[in-house]
Amino acid sequence: MGPSAHALVETEVRELVRRRGIDPIAEPEVVARLIEDVIGDYRDRSINSTLPPMGDVAAASRAVLDAVAGFGPLQPLLDDPGVEEIWINEPGRVFLARNGRSELTTLILSAEQVAELVERMLRPTGRRIDLSTPFVDAMLPDGSRLHVVIPNITRRHMAVNIRKFAVNLRSLDELSAAGSLTEHAARFLEASVVAGLNVLVAGGTQAGKTTMLNALCGAIPGRERVVTVEEVFELSLRSPDVVAMQTRQANLEGTGEIPLRRLVKEALRMRPSRLIVGEVRQEECLDLLIALNSGLPGMCSLHANSAREALVKMCTLPLLAGENVSAAFVVPTVAASVDLVVHLGIDGDGRRRVREIAGVTGRVERDVIETTEIFTSRRGRLDRADGYPPHTERYAAAGIDLVEVLAARGERADRVGAH
Repeated sequence: MGPSAHALVETEVRELVRRRGIDPIAEPEVVARLIEDVIGDYRDRSINSTLPPMGDVAAASRAVLDAVAGFGPLQPLLDDPGVEEIWINEPGRVFLARNGRSELTTLILSAEQVAELVERMLRPTGRRIDLSTPFVDAMLPDGSRLHVVIPNITRRHMAVNIRKFAVNLRSLDELSAAGSLTEHAARFLEASVVAGLNVLVAGGTQAGKTTMLNALCGAIPGRERVVTVEEVFELSLRSPDVVAMQTRQANLEGTGEIPLRRLVKEALRMRPSRLIVGEVRQEECLDLLIALNSGLPGMCSLHANSAREALVKMCTLPLLAGENVSAAFVVPTVAASVDLVVHLGIDGDGRRRVREIAGVTGRVERDVIETTEIFTSRRGRLDRADGYPPHTERYAAAGIDLVEVLAARGERADRVGAH
C-alpha cells in the first residue's frame, strides 16, 4: 500500500516550508495558508490521476498543520481546554490529567517521535538537553511549561511533562467565579495587594499556586512598576509597567548560567515598586527576604502543605545560602517580611481551592512565628475566622476600610441598616 493522501500532502508542505525558509512554529498562519494551497492543488490533480482520494479535507488540513506547525499527535491534547497536564513515561504510555485526575490515553508513539517532539518544542526556546544537561525546563508558545529528563537519569526512555497554564483565570474575580475561593476572601486579598502587603502563596504540586499568584498580581495598581523573576516564564501580567525575567542554563562550555538568585539581585536595581518571584526553592529566598524587609512589597509562591509549613520552609531555605546565615537572623526576618500566607489545595473531585489565609503578626515566640487565622476552611467552605492582618495602617493609607472588607455580608447589612 502506498502513502496516503495525508502523508503526500504533509511531505509536500514540509518541502515547501524548507525551500521558503518558513519557521513553522513562529509562523503557523503562513503554514496554514500553504496547506490550504497544497490541498487545493492536490484535489485538482487527483481528479485525473491515480493519487489516493483526500477524504475529509478539514480533518486532513488539521492533521497536517498539527504535524508541521504544531506538536503532532500531542497537539489535540494541547488544544483541549479540559486537559490540564500531559506526561509521557515511555512512548507507549502517554497520560493526561483532567479535573485533577490522571488517565492513560490510547496514544502510542515511537521513541523517535518523542525525541522529535522534544526537539521541536525546545527549538524556539533556545534551551537544550544532552548528556551534560539531562534536565530542561522551558515554556511552549501557548504558555505551557515543559519539563524533560533523559536517560540515563531515567531508566530507558525520556520522561516528558507538559503543564498547561490556566490562562482563562487571570483575576481574583475569575477565581472566585470558578469556586477557588469565596467572593469575601477575594475582596480581602485584592485589598491586601492594593495596600502593599507581602503575600506568600503556598500549596502542593498542581494546587494552582501560579494561577493564584497571577491573579493577585492582577490587583496591583497600574501606576506601579512590577519586576517578575521566574525559572521559566509562566506569569502573564497585564500591568502597563512590567519587566519579566527568567533564568538561563549554562552553555556548552559550562558558563553563562543565570540562576534565580542573580535575577532577584538584578531586579532590585531596576527601580521596582513590586517584586514577584514565581517560586522560591533554594537560597534565593534569602535575597527575597532582604528585599521585602527593606520595604519593597512583593509576592512569591512555594511548595508547602499548610500555611504554617510554608513559614517553616521560608525559614529553612535561606540557610542554604551559607554557613554565616543563621536561624537567629532568618526567623525574625521572615516574621517581619511576610504578611499573609494563602494556602491552596486540591479537593477529592480535583477542584483547586484556597484552604486558608493566615496573617503573620510579626511576633516570634521560642523560634515559632505567630500567625492568626483570617479565613479558614470549615465543612468544605472558606469562612471568615476572627483574625486580622498586620499593618492595618497600610489599608487606611490606601483608602481601604479594612473592617468593612473583612465584615461578613450579614454584618455589613446590619451596619448599613443601623445608619
